[in-house]
This record gives sequence, structure tokens and C-alpha cells, in this order.
Amino acid sequence: MLRTDSRKVEKGDTFIAIKNVNTDGHDFIESAINNGATKIICEHGSYSVETQIVPDTRKYLEDYLYNNYYPKFKDMKLIGVTGTNGKTTICYLVYQLLNKLGKKCAYIGTIGFYYEGHKEELNNTTPDVDLLYKMFLEAKENNCEALVMEVSSHALDMNRIHGLEFDEVAFTNLTQDHLDYHKTFENYIAAKRKLFYKTRGDKIAVINGDDSTYKEFINPDNNNVIISKDNGDVNILDVKLSHLGTNIKFSYLNKEYEVNINMVGSYNVYNYLTALVLVNKMGYNIEDIITITNEISAPSGRMELIKYKTNSIFIDYAHTPDAVTNVLKNVTKFKKGKIITIIGCGGDRDRTKRPIMADETLKYSDYAIFTNDNPRTEDEKQIMNDITGHLTGNNYEVIYDRGEAIKKAFSMLGENDILMVLGKGHENYQIIGTEKVHFSDKEEVLKCINEN
Repeated sequence: MLRTDSRKVEKGDTFIAIKNVNTDGHDFIESAINNGATKIICEHGSYSVETQIVPDTRKYLEDYLYNNYYPKFKDMKLIGVTGTNGKTTICYLVYQLLNKLGKKCAYIGTIGFYYEGHKEELNNTTPDVDLLYKMFLEAKENNCEALVMEVSSHALDMNRIHGLEFDEVAFTNLTQDHLDYHKTFENYIAAKRKLFYKTRGDKIAVINGDDSTYKEFINPDNNNVIISKDNGDVNILDVKLSHLGTNIKFSYLNKEYEVNINMVGSYNVYNYLTALVLVNKMGYNIEDIITITNEISAPSGRMELIKYKTNSIFIDYAHTPDAVTNVLKNVTKFKKGKIITIIGCGGDRDRTKRPIMADETLKYSDYAIFTNDNPRTEDEKQIMNDITGHLTGNNYEVIYDRGEAIKKAFSMLGENDILMVLGKGHENYQIIGTEKVHFSDKEEVLKCINEN
């Protein structure tokens, strides 16, 4: 088998040395040989096993996969979703809806690689091209007729989806994120836009028309469906929020509909309607989709509700300024008591968003506890100074230990309060230094409940 990760090499495998942003596979050739590689494909060097020198190992890999793997799964329906926030929720909703409607579907994204009876964690939202093609092939071999995937800006910029064409694509929204990599917002937009020029077949493109950048994603060659409060192909007529769900009235193709979704937040209106249109364009009636909507849910860690006495505790993955604003602004619409928020910022990532996230947190919270997220190799005190260095007032505190932060916030709950635990969502680990340490916000919250 062809491998790009020396750690996964087994006896008899071929190792190909790929250059990535932070690593060069040539540095791991000896490790691959020690693990059993019997052939090396690289751009330079001489080794103790069969060695093939090529001008560009990434291009060699891409061509090899496209010629040998792609023909085996190219007839699967492929759906790709991009944007800053909402990708995981939309893809997971599409995954659930298609399977319940009888079309066997696989999912690839932030929460893993799923198909019927299979769940596998992934290191990246969009895996590199070799892993991605192997997952497509695995899905096909397990009789999947469709695959829905999150397509990250990194993947688009690095061409991790080389050779793939999509039957349907969708754009969620665009806000500040990943500028540590893209450097400018314009570069970020340009990376995301690439997905809308990789379409095939009916070329369906579902676009959030209420995002300020939506026109950037309209390719006139696509069949564009715009979702908007005004003048869209899908018009949002009315939304009623509660802590248990959301009621939506909308019009589509000159007909009005009403649906209740098991998700909180006005942003989930766009997520649900995007999923609904993607599934509808696969050949399923709107009425049939609405009928089974009460059987589907948001993915784990996306405004996941845990009830405690008169309190609501929400665990959410929000880790960008826009996501933090959205989740907090929405819960203010049904708050009765205080809103207490726990949040941090990841290390070795965009520093410019840290003070913005602090400001947005305090704007919508009665009290905030700033804590560690994934500090990685960055000094936790530097991260915290970026978050809180400009703040004044006494409506926040810093507790570096995330478990202790959750305990403190839990102890502060009174009557009808809301506790928001933001940033990690479904993740069951913290990255401290270069080590992954088991940690789950949900487990910590449940531990607090069981001890009280």
C-alpha cells in the first residue's frame, strides 16, 4: 500500500515523501524503512530499499490516486460544504436525512468519518488526498451511494481534494478565522471560492444570501439556490426560538412550509434549510424531509443541551468571534437568569481574534471565566494576556485549569441560569505542548451534576 505517514507504514508498503506546510516527508524516510517500507518514492536521496526519484512527489501521488482510485467511486453522489461556521452541522444533518430517506450516505469532517456501523476520528476536517481517496473507496465498498463532506479552506488551498468534482456544494458564511495561515481575508475568500468551480452534473450550489460575502460564491455556471430573509429562492418568513428547539416558517418554490427543529439558535435556521435544499435536490420531496426532521439532531457538541434543575447548560464548539457572538446572542433571547460563559483560545493560532472573542463574550454574558482551550506549544500566559489584557471591570476571572473553570462556573448557577461551555464541543482531549491529554467538557459537566 502507498503511505504518506511513516508511522502507519507496515511491512511491504511503499512510502512516498510528501512536503507539507510544516513537515517534509523526506525527513521520515528512514523511519518508514524501519517500519517495513520496501520502496521509497521521493524527490532526492539514495536509500537501502528500492527508490524511485520523481520531480514532484505530491503531483505523483495525486495522479496515482486519481488514475487508480477515482474511477472506482466516481459514480457516488458527492456533496461539499464550506464556510467558517456551520459546516459540521449541515453535513451531519444531510448525512442523517439521506440515510433515513433510504439513500446510504457517508460523512467526512470535523467529528470523523461515518457510514452505517462505522465511526472513525480524524486529525483534520478535510484529510489529505491519500486518506481522503481511501475513505471514498471504503465508503463505496460499503455500498454508500452518496458522501457529504466538510471542505476546509486549508484543504482547498493545499489541493487536498485533487481531482474531485461535486454534484452539490454549499456556502455557510465567512468570518475571521485561519488568518495565521491565509494572512489576509481576501486570501481566505479566494480559497473557499475554489469549491464552487469544482462542480459537475446538475451543479447545485446552495448559498447563504444573508452573508455579506455571498456574491463571491455565485458561479454563473452553477444552479444557485439562495437562502435569505428577503428576495432569496428560499425565504425565511418567521423564526421562534426556545431553549429546546426552533420553529421555522419558510417559502420555497412558491409554497410555504413550517417545521420544528431540535436545535437552538437562529444560525441553525440557515444550517437546516441548507441541508434541506441539498437533500431536496437529490430528489426528495420537501414534505418528506420535514416529516422526518424530528428524528434528526445536531452533532455532539453543537449547542448540546444538558438540563440541571432550572438551569440550561450548553456545550458548543464555538471558537471564532462570529460563532461566539451567534451562540451567545441567541441564548439571550430566552434567558431568564444569568448567562455564565467559559471560553478560551487555542495556542499557535490566529492571535488577532483573541481580544475580539473576549469582548463578544462579555457583551452577551453576565460573567465569564477565561480558561485554557488547546494551548499547544504556546505559553498559556501569553494566550491569556492576548484575551484579557485590554479588559477592565469585575465580571470575569481567569482559571487556567479548564476542569476547575467548569467546577467554578457550575457552583455559581442559581435559578434559571444558563451556562455556556464554549470552544471544544465534541473534542475529548486537550493539546498541551505536543501531547493530547484526555479531556471532555461534557464529562466534566456531568461529573459536577453527579456530585451535587
